[in-house]
Amino acid sequence: MKSIEKEYTLFKNHKFPRTRYQGSKLKLIKWIESILKTIEFDSVLDAFSGTCSVSYSLKKMNKMVFCNDILNFNYVIAKALIENKNTQISQKDFESVIEKKNSLNYKFFIRDTFKDIYYLDEENEWLDIVVQNILKISDKYKRSMLFWALYQSCISKRPYNLFHRKNLYVRTSNVKRNFGNKTTWDKSFKSHMIKFLKEINEAIFDNGHKNKVFNKDVFDLDVKPDLIYIDTPYIPSKGTLTNYRNFYHFLEGITDYHNWEEKIDFNSKHKKLYDKYNIWNDKRNIYNGFVKLIDKFNQSKILISYRGDGIPTIDELINILKREGKKVRVEKIDYKYVLSRKNNLKEYLLIGE
Repeated sequence: MKSIEKEYTLFKNHKFPRTRYQGSKLKLIKWIESILKTIEFDSVLDAFSGTCSVSYSLKKMNKMVFCNDILNFNYVIAKALIENKNTQISQKDFESVIEKKNSLNYKFFIRDTFKDIYYLDEENEWLDIVVQNILKISDKYKRSMLFWALYQSCISKRPYNLFHRKNLYVRTSNVKRNFGNKTTWDKSFKSHMIKFLKEINEAIFDNGHKNKVFNKDVFDLDVKPDLIYIDTPYIPSKGTLTNYRNFYHFLEGITDYHNWEEKIDFNSKHKKLYDKYNIWNDKRNIYNGFVKLIDKFNQSKILISYRGDGIPTIDELINILKREGKKVRVEKIDYKYVLSRKNNLKEYLLIGE
């Protein structure tokens, strides 16, 4: 087997661009990398890729990366960072999407639907124009990169970096503040996008493999990787689960702009998308989800990223792996999660080979 250290240094100058996405493994990536280096594999499936911080690290390790997420906007992120080999965004590209074109008959769905919910009126109208301009870009990688920069800009201008409630007032209230977030919230979308486009341009590289991304339910995938990395949305034994579709429904909406209206629950104050069943959010069925998933990929080595307070338990996951004939080892690290009040949580990696 080739030296992973040598492979990794080939792309050491490329850096994963910053993100404020809840659940990102970016702060744990060095630890995850240290475990990955102990496993022999050439191809890998990141089955729940999110913002792709782990997929990106695997790409830097010179692995063939298959990347999947059921959310459309996360698929776009993977398209931009993992599948893209060398496409860059120019100043001309950027200027072409921020200008209102006389030749286009724009809809103003965001302005008319999300008034006083997330952004100011003029910002909503700007988003309508830019989203529709991006959708006209023919190059799939440029389109994905521009959307990535827009997603990050949208998140940066949101209190708590989420879209879980109608709370524009947090930003606009005339009160004394003891934190600096308001400066970020009030910075223009254009300024944010310029910064993020520079970051993603610097992040793009070709690792010599034809990496492939998918936007599917994990059970519908037809790939046979050496290793599967599993980081499902987890359900805590106590407290509220993390529903990424609800937290980031606005990003999912702008990605499918022209079909957005028919997917919105207009009875919700913050105009979220209609709920869709997801086995990974179902306390009564998530155990069976892991059984089915591990069985589907039982010919691959399996790496599960997990928290110590989840349903199913760590011991239950170990037993599932062992029933599939896997030799299991467990690594753990103390970690404080953003927005969590718990200080004694541990992050686990379960390795089944």
